[in-house]
Amino acid sequence: MAPWLIVLIAIFATVLVFFALWLFLIAPRARKKALQPFLRPYAHRGLWNADRPENSLAAFCAAAEAGFAIELDVQLAADGTVMVFHDYTLDRVCGRAGKVAELTAAELTEIPLNGVENECIPTFQQVLEAVGGRVPLLIELKGESTNTALVPAVLRELEGYEGLWCMESFNPMLLRAVRRQAPEAVIGLLSSDLIREKRKGNKVLNFALSALLLTFLCRPAFHAWDGHYPNRLALRVGLGWFGAGSFVYTIHKEEDYRAFLTQKTYPIFDGFVPQK
Repeated sequence: MAPWLIVLIAIFATVLVFFALWLFLIAPRARKKALQPFLRPYAHRGLWNADRPENSLAAFCAAAEAGFAIELDVQLAADGTVMVFHDYTLDRVCGRAGKVAELTAAELTEIPLNGVENECIPTFQQVLEAVGGRVPLLIELKGESTNTALVPAVLRELEGYEGLWCMESFNPMLLRAVRRQAPEAVIGLLSSDLIREKRKGNKVLNFALSALLLTFLCRPAFHAWDGHYPNRLALRVGLGWFGAGSFVYTIHKEEDYRAFLTQKTYPIFDGFVPQK
């Protein structure tokens, strides 16, 4: 065999191996039957406005009463109680210093949201009771480390809850813990282009998360992706080749909402009430 042909075969084999490895790393696990009940739009942090703060009981009740499924965020208080709150710090929403993880549930439930006195940071249990299974929940697990203590705490709260729920996270380790502790749960991987956004933190990790190279850790049933960055190759392959469910965030206009629905991509929306 000619030397040039040997080199060509070696190059082709190497490329093939790396391509197969890439597919292994980014492949989701489509579970179309299990995912079907969740394929709908979601009110981002409830149906909130100036009078009903984000992630408040009022916002969740308004969404449930209007028939919209709900996206919400959960994290642990200092005493291990599951709280519903997006940011890790209190300054943006509550106008005061401090971190959720440093305060107890008793302290957090006394803190008003956006200055609305009768709407304080709710516990996850309070939200479950308020929604009462009327609409599906899309629960975002918050966490920036490999600590997965949030997962069993959330699953304990969901024991006996009769409504539909699924989970999502930017952190594949949290989703991996869900897969191990609740194998039948429907999970989705949140993602954005952290490099183009110039996010702080470990650049290698940010690249891996942006390129979905850690998808193999959790094998999600759906991708929930940043609408600003729709053309990432791994995302397109995961949705197109592997058939993962497609959710997009955060949609602020009715026309975009309608356009995504026609593509069978399900909007996580806020800032308006969609026409049904």
